[in-house]
Amino acid sequence: MKRALAGIAAAGIGCVAYGAFIESRAFALRRFTLPILPRGADPLRVLHLSDMHLLPRQHAKVAWVQGLADLAPDLVVNTGDNHSHRKAWPWVLKAYGRLLDIPGVYVWGSNDYLNPILGNPLRYLQGPTRPRQPEDVPHRELPWRTLGAHFDAAGWTDLTHRHHRLEIKGMPVAFRGTDDAHLQRDQYDLVAGPPDPAALINIAVTHAPYLRLLDAFTSDRMDLILAGHTHGGQVRIPGYGALVTNCDLDTKRVKGVSQHTAAGHTAAMHVSAGLGMSPFAPYRFACRPEASLLTLVGRDQRV
Repeated sequence: MKRALAGIAAAGIGCVAYGAFIESRAFALRRFTLPILPRGADPLRVLHLSDMHLLPRQHAKVAWVQGLADLAPDLVVNTGDNHSHRKAWPWVLKAYGRLLDIPGVYVWGSNDYLNPILGNPLRYLQGPTRPRQPEDVPHRELPWRTLGAHFDAAGWTDLTHRHHRLEIKGMPVAFRGTDDAHLQRDQYDLVAGPPDPAALINIAVTHAPYLRLLDAFTSDRMDLILAGHTHGGQVRIPGYGALVTNCDLDTKRVKGVSQHTAAGHTAAMHVSAGLGMSPFAPYRFACRPEASLLTLVGRDQRV
């Protein structure tokens, strides 16, 4: 019995060590093709980045993200949680590097606003965590305004409770975005309404994919919803999948491409498993850190 318990303990320690020192740095690029553009439209390549949770001197992560510029996407969508340390924002800018020269849009996540704190990771099994607001804990506020000023100066657009339209490859692409639902800062009524009829595609962007937002976006006939936050579950059981999403989204849609249906309309959805994790839970298992390249093509094209 003692040997069995010792073996189980050793296996557990080995899994944690693997997740912390190997898989957490095994960055992956996911590629998806979505036939959601009008028939005959030229392809649109969208790089979806999320949940980098960058710390100073994470050189390997910075270098890997820098290399994504070689993909030459047409658009970058950043769904938040860029940093997890007060002094990390220059490293975030270094990581994005040449990607800042590409048309981009972004929203904020809870760990853009607030520095993470030590907690029991098992609490995620009890349901979504409830972080406090920046105004409640000002000593934990991160320099998200500084980071946003640099994004804006580079030409990226803050979609926090905004509509926006970009011309990409000569095609009009409409966006709407919200603030972070995990912090309960989302106010969908500020962007509610029908899709932009002049746009080739209408894209909704938010950090955390809570069902109230997914229902609202879909009811308003968005074509594509992009979100992050879930870390893909972060720890997955091979053959079973994720145990948690840290929101009210079901675990089957915790990452990757899926669909959401509401009010008789169906939207395509991509949830990024993200590039990082909290410094207080610095491991992944069966869920590599990732960025995604989404190629949007006409509905007449086979995938």
